Amino acid sequence: MKIPDPFNQEISKNKAIHIHFSQAIPLITYIDESCLYLKEKKCRICEAVCEKKAIDFTQTPEKVKVNVGAIILAPGFEPFDPKVRDEYGYGKFENVITSMDYERLLSSTGPYEGEIRRTSDLKHPKKIAWIQCVGSRQVLPGGNSYCSTVCCTYTQKQVILTKDHDLEAECTVFHNDIRSFGKDFERFYERTERLPGVRFIRSYVSVVREDPKSKNVTIRYSTPEDGVKEEEFDMVVLSIGLNPPSDGKDLARKFGIELDPHGFCKTNPSNPIETARPGIFVSGVFQGPMDIPESVFTASGAGSQCGQLLDYRRDKLTTERVYPAEKDVSQEEPKVGVFVCYCGANIGRVVDVPSVVEYASKLPHVVHVDKQLFSCSTDSAKQITEAIKEKGLNRVVVAACTPKTHEPTFRDSLREGGLNQYFFDMANIREHCSWVHSREKEEATEKAKEITRLSVARALRLEPLQEFELSVNKAALVVGGGLAGMNCALSIANQGHEVHLIEREKELGGMARRIYYTLEGLDVQAYLQDLMYKVFRHPLIRVYPDATILEAKGYVGNFVTKVKSEGVITEIKHGATVIAVGADEYKPTEYLYGKDDRVMTNLELEERIARRDEKVVTAETLVMIQCVGSRNEERNYCSRICCSESIKNALKLKEINPKMDIYILFRDIRTYGFKEDYYREAADKDVKFIRYEPGDKPQVEAVEESGRQILRVTVTDPILGKRVEIDADMLALAAATVSPSGNKQISQLFKASLGPDDFFKEAHVKLRPVDFVEDGVYLCGMAHYPKHIPEAVNQAYGAAGRVLTLLSHDTVVASGSVCIVDEKKCMGCGACVEACTYGALELYETRQGEKAKINPVLCKGDGLCNTKCPTGAIQLKHFTDEQLIAQIDATVGDRWEPKEVKKIGCGT
Repeated sequence: MKIPDPFNQEISKNKAIHIHFSQAIPLITYIDESCLYLKEKKCRICEAVCEKKAIDFTQTPEKVKVNVGAIILAPGFEPFDPKVRDEYGYGKFENVITSMDYERLLSSTGPYEGEIRRTSDLKHPKKIAWIQCVGSRQVLPGGNSYCSTVCCTYTQKQVILTKDHDLEAECTVFHNDIRSFGKDFERFYERTERLPGVRFIRSYVSVVREDPKSKNVTIRYSTPEDGVKEEEFDMVVLSIGLNPPSDGKDLARKFGIELDPHGFCKTNPSNPIETARPGIFVSGVFQGPMDIPESVFTASGAGSQCGQLLDYRRDKLTTERVYPAEKDVSQEEPKVGVFVCYCGANIGRVVDVPSVVEYASKLPHVVHVDKQLFSCSTDSAKQITEAIKEKGLNRVVVAACTPKTHEPTFRDSLREGGLNQYFFDMANIREHCSWVHSREKEEATEKAKEITRLSVARALRLEPLQEFELSVNKAALVVGGGLAGMNCALSIANQGHEVHLIEREKELGGMARRIYYTLEGLDVQAYLQDLMYKVFRHPLIRVYPDATILEAKGYVGNFVTKVKSEGVITEIKHGATVIAVGADEYKPTEYLYGKDDRVMTNLELEERIARRDEKVVTAETLVMIQCVGSRNEERNYCSRICCSESIKNALKLKEINPKMDIYILFRDIRTYGFKEDYYREAADKDVKFIRYEPGDKPQVEAVEESGRQILRVTVTDPILGKRVEIDADMLALAAATVSPSGNKQISQLFKASLGPDDFFKEAHVKLRPVDFVEDGVYLCGMAHYPKHIPEAVNQAYGAAGRVLTLLSHDTVVASGSVCIVDEKKCMGCGACVEACTYGALELYETRQGEKAKINPVLCKGDGLCNTKCPTGAIQLKHFTDEQLIAQIDATVGDRWEPKEVKKIGCGT
């Protein structure tokens, strides 16, 4: 539906029409139950004004029968409704809202167009409180016992955005544990905590009262220093958790699947994408609470498992997409269309978009300008295509976000309009403007105009380029033979593709060889043995144990990797690569580790428990210390799995020896999701938890007392406010999970980027969580970041799904934006060859001496060779000197007039 103005929904008398944006349904409107027609059969004005005739009140329900071979259930979740717990005052106090309500306030399509205002008086709140764990971690009527996983981090996001709106705002987060366990989440938490005017207070709270005049809300809480106290806030935000979908029971009945005790889908512990019924798979939050990256790769994984099931039907039902013939516009004068995006609140609340639109309309050769709420939405993409056809555009500029994310979407719109996709340029007015100048709105608007002007200047000199197809080798290479690597290899092989599985150790299994059980009861060693049996028996999988990678070269669809395995060198040709090298355990240098055999890591403890080591299972007292080697200056991340591992070992020891005294010394217990239930079980079984601060870590010393050798652990108990001494027989350290030492070599070989902690860095944390920037290379498991077995398996299937997306095609398309060499200018110095990290350039002999030659298949268009060439012999198509100089000329401001623009050439 096309709305007259991005923020104008006034055509609805009862404000029943809302704009909704998501990745799944990019831009639609929905009508809520307050609609006058739905209630009283009146009005219907929206139906009359809708240009696309998208609203039709005469529609009636109809049943549609669809024959399918597999089903994926992805019904998502239901936000917790705090009205079921009267104590929060939600629905009673005007300025108590949920985190979902707050998201609407932050949105440019929200009730106040992206401004944060109070419902009671429309004033900007200056003092805001967030209450964590609303509806989560509560064994109370109406609450959920599990942790909803996402709330801590989305609250931190909201705090940052609030400070971005108003630097003077005071933000207070009342919490229990801060569960920043995801990749880079710890840094995100620290960034939030360091903001001026932000407090994190560890306390349970109660909403006491509302001031009848000011409508401010009073909260009661307690701290060890001040005891119980009350504080007044302008607004209170309830960080609500994730409930199972409201129709979950109905889905289970219809599809014949089982639900777990919490109401989510009951899954296979060794394969969480499988349901209790063959052929029906589950992805996303219906597995259990999870964040966006996990949800995305479970979706890809579910697709891969469907592929395994339906491989016999592959290519029999597909229809090739056909684009209209590309128009020859070589004799036309430039006609530029400019589309300026609000990007919701990201751009719209900082940049005056209508002003940018008006400015762009006056630029030379611009014949059409429009503003869009979300240019990347399906509706907006169609608008661009229609404008190309109706206005005869032969160049398009979109002023929006980074081209890294959405440039392919817009290029596709050009192709749908019959225009060469390289007649497109993107002006980044989000990352380069609104995000970095959020408090300088006038200046940001002027800068957005300048960026758009420069983009138009470049667009005027763009030329059509042609992409070319490359054949695809149908084999895959998986680097790493742990649980993730083996599951990924099996999924690919089960769909008819040869897989080469490389393992650096002499045996498969990775870290799983040292794990014996999970909190959920999975027998890991039995599972591992079964998995290895399937791998070795599979006719399409070849295993290379004790392997070293000597060389890796090639490009998407056509890689060549040289491997030395058990003394034999093999050259492997493959079309795709999966990095699944796993992770290692940190070897502590603290707490007497390596000096006293009574001090061990969690993995070593688990091995000794599994062997029923008498010294361990008969010990009177055992202490566990969390965050050893993690969450410090050297490793500024949470290792994610350690808290659950400690609780798992504690419960196992309590099962063997109920009288054992077990202490867990922690900073934050991060048993997210359903693992929270095991945390509670451990506490019920008298496992004692003592929190410590990073500036006051536990102290350990070996002492002898009354002829008995003990480990004395001293720690400050925040509840007692005193130092306590624990005499322990054994000490277990929750050692960090660290990246393998060989990651840097693997990174260089496969052009796969590493993050700050030397785990591999995905192409996009949310949109492409198993891809690398380097095409044809993927990742999964702990190579990406520490994770539990079900999460590693989820991502393994997700990576397999991405590999199959590539290998299921006979060809892959390579970019037309590659370098070309003018041999007449080339002096054969070789500087370009040294600069190219992809090996796309080489020198060869001619009658005039050595000259540089480009292999366009290997060229990635990074332009490094251009900068090194002293004679200007190398040009990068789509980023030529002429195009870039035109942008430089355009920096002179409003006086800029383009030099004579040639009619569009045919390209080279």
